[in-house]
Amino acid sequence: MAWRMTQLLLLALVAAAWGAQSGTPQARTDLLNVCMNAKHHKTKPGPEDKLHDQCSPWKKNACCSVNTSQEAHKDISYLYRFNWDHCGKMEPACKRHFIQDTCLYECSPNLGPWIQEVNQSWRKERVLNVPLCKEDCQIWWEDCRTSYTCKTNWHKGWNWTSGYNQCPVRAACHRFDFYFPTPAALCNEIWSHSFKVSNYGRGSGRCIQMWFDPAQGNPNEEVAKFYAETTNSGAMPQGIGPLLLNLTQILQRWFLG
Repeated sequence: MAWRMTQLLLLALVAAAWGAQSGTPQARTDLLNVCMNAKHHKTKPGPEDKLHDQCSPWKKNACCSVNTSQEAHKDISYLYRFNWDHCGKMEPACKRHFIQDTCLYECSPNLGPWIQEVNQSWRKERVLNVPLCKEDCQIWWEDCRTSYTCKTNWHKGWNWTSGYNQCPVRAACHRFDFYFPTPAALCNEIWSHSFKVSNYGRGSGRCIQMWFDPAQGNPNEEVAKFYAETTNSGAMPQGIGPLLLNLTQILQRWFLG
């Protein structure tokens, strides 16, 4: 009888824990060859033969339009009215990484495993913890470390009164490596953990490449397939397994002494 009560209580507690997790942003169930429900994305990916410059690697299958790819290369473009030069002129070697980052975000149909629902006025979905290849992050940081900024999180906290982002009051401009002392600090924090630097390198099939040669195909297709299979493998939500074990041990001691 005691053990039966233990089982019932255990089930109730696990159900409550599972339910608590259901209150967190939910991931999509369609994970491959998809576009985000966001401000400028197409509803479905498809060919875009005339994608501009750094966005051109996605021309065979893209979530962005030609116009979006052109705007991605402009300062204070209509896309987000974002001013890269908020602390003086950003070095061209640095800016090209932010352009490439924008192209990946707007154009890639291979981010499905990391798309999450959000309740924001300008988008209904975002990406979270995309495993960025370590070399891409390292080079991004190295090329930007001598440019200047005034914030670590570029998603929020700006002064938008002029119609584009400016540094908030009392936010001092310093070199990137002041606000981002390591490559991981830059890539993980600048867009509210949209990226998470991977321990894997380019060509591993386990990390998303910001840069790739389209003549060799899109390596991110393989990466998305791998993580989609992992996501759909039926594993318990993160943290439920250890919780189940701990609750079992606690209730056994409680009822059975």
